[in-house]
Amino acid sequence: MSQPKVGVIMGSQSDLRIMKEAAEILEQLKVPFELTIVSAHRTPERMVEYATSARSRGLKVIIAGAGGAAHLPGMVASMTTLPVIGVPVKSSNSIDGWDSVLSILQMPGGIPVATVALDGAKNAGILAAEIISTFDDEIASNLESYKKELKDKVLKTADAVETKGWRAES
Repeated sequence: MSQPKVGVIMGSQSDLRIMKEAAEILEQLKVPFELTIVSAHRTPERMVEYATSARSRGLKVIIAGAGGAAHLPGMVASMTTLPVIGVPVKSSNSIDGWDSVLSILQMPGGIPVATVALDGAKNAGILAAEIISTFDDEIASNLESYKKELKDKVLKTADAVETKGWRAES
């Protein structure tokens, strides 16, 4: 792949089970990306360096996943002018994921973080691709194909249910 356009970061290796879904969809849509671990609490200097150098390294969007207190997306957003998409991760130290959701969602005025659903890394990847598609026609075309596949799958399923009946799919 060429120069990364999306940075996918997470607070710890345990978040990779969720955050890999962002990598998988970005790969499928042929969006160049990089993926690494950046902890807001355990490696704050690394986080500052990552956030402040992201634009100069060619990134256009950052996807940041974190569980528990989930400060990574907001802290990164406070140090860059790039769009940041936060992925709340339901982690082992989480209060059923709500602590992560609220930490990412409830940002102060002036420091926005686009927030997807709990464990919603796939949607974060799609949203990042949609942002990139505003200036990249190839990515836009890849997204159009992906969304057509989604539509075709639903129509095929609807046809099967209508033809075979609702009991046949159970």
